Amino acid sequence: MSSAIFSDIFLPITLAFITLGLGLSISFDDIRNVVVKPFSLIIGLLCQLFLLPIIAFSIALITKMDPEYAVGLVIIAACPGGATSNLVNYMIRGNVTLSVSLTVINSFITVFTIPLLTKLALDVFLAQDAMIHLPFLDTVMNIALITVLPATVGVMIRRWNKNFAEKLENPLRYILPVLLFIVYSGVIFFEKSKGGLKLSSFLYIFPFAISKNILTTLAGYYFPGLFKLPKRDRFTIAIEVGLQNSTLGIFVASALLNNYKMALVPVVYGSFSFFSTWLLGYLAKRYL
Repeated sequence: MSSAIFSDIFLPITLAFITLGLGLSISFDDIRNVVVKPFSLIIGLLCQLFLLPIIAFSIALITKMDPEYAVGLVIIAACPGGATSNLVNYMIRGNVTLSVSLTVINSFITVFTIPLLTKLALDVFLAQDAMIHLPFLDTVMNIALITVLPATVGVMIRRWNKNFAEKLENPLRYILPVLLFIVYSGVIFFEKSKGGLKLSSFLYIFPFAISKNILTTLAGYYFPGLFKLPKRDRFTIAIEVGLQNSTLGIFVASALLNNYKMALVPVVYGSFSFFSTWLLGYLAKRYL
């Protein structure tokens, strides 16, 4: 049995199942509203593409953090939220259609923006001129198999049997996060990581990572407010902007740049961001 069975097999299957469950909550009218009135989608994409890297670069430059960790912070800011941010929006009853749409579109865009932002970070913090390339076809296939296809199946099931889909909504609101927690626990506790994460490294990185998480979530909530977006769309975008894809960030840092120190930033970020973003999104929905 492979030592990476959780991350290589169980995690993709779980993410696909989660996206299918999210699709059950999406109606054709929801999709039509996003297509016909795409303003919230456009604002959300602008927040992810511009606010995220600006905040990450600002934190790194102002605090003068370790250069390699600074690159790691930019890398995690360049990665879209994925199924986990969609799940958080589902849990707090955000605009799931908008959330999934942002994930799908941004996943295609970041095939190009991740290499550019990573190159800029390497140049600014390490004075290195290096260009990475995400495998385009593999990335598109992952998007299709983990996001687009299962979400479409979920939407079609709801179209064919709305009562069945609605009966599943409340149980899935509890089952899906528990399932994700179990699989992530398997990744953390049963798979060996390269070198391990030392407590000293965690304590150094954590303040920067949590600051990025809080600031980007707040920016994702208040910036759309300048354009009078509905509150539901605002906290949906806040979650999408605040919660990044740590798995993709680890892949970019460790597999493409072969730099374990940079990869520690998304490792630390991924250890808490699901829970902190859920809490921030809930507070934004309830009190702001």
